[in-house]
Amino acid sequence: MAFTDDLRGEADEYWAAMVDHPMVERLGAGTLDEEPFRYWVRQDYVYLIEYSRVFALGAAKAPTLASMGTFADLLDATVNEEMDLHRSYAAEFGISEAELEATAPSPTTQGYTDFLVRTASHGTFGDTIAALLPCMWGFNETGKRLAADGKPDHEQYAAWIDMYASDEFTELTEWCKSLMDDVAEDASEETRERYRELFRTSARYEYLFWDAAWNQTGWPL
Repeated sequence: MAFTDDLRGEADEYWAAMVDHPMVERLGAGTLDEEPFRYWVRQDYVYLIEYSRVFALGAAKAPTLASMGTFADLLDATVNEEMDLHRSYAAEFGISEAELEATAPSPTTQGYTDFLVRTASHGTFGDTIAALLPCMWGFNETGKRLAADGKPDHEQYAAWIDMYASDEFTELTEWCKSLMDDVAEDASEETRERYRELFRTSARYEYLFWDAAWNQTGWPL
């Protein structure tokens, strides 16, 4: 059994919890108030900056030229294309580039990105993949599950669903899952358990990222 097949039962519980979260549920229905989504957009911009660092570290630790090239391509696409798209998308919600740049990470964003960058810096290449996988897999599953229920009339929310349910994002997710399977194939059970724990931590942070936006959580002091 492939490692991600082994993970699927547990992963599906995380994805189901995300889709059932009131913020995601209302996003899919088109009834979500825009203020928590603006919070999400601002925090996701901060997240993408640190996410790019993880791609850079992944490229440095990649065991093959092919995987090194893919991580380099992902870094380039995120920094030079996705960040621009995110700025354009934010502008549709009245969020300026200056406001994005001035956004301070929430406690959840800080914790999640610190975990990802620390894992990529001090862990193995396999550790990095295990920590990255829930972001791609979770968003893809969320997008596809929301799309299956019918897209909302809200144009920007429908565009969000289209992006993560797309064939392109599904292909990226499948690539990450395949890479996870490759690095786990000959790994010891101890190493595979470490991968599972890293996956669990990231998946939990993915849920908390939605929850923090729903509650618009900030620092208490």
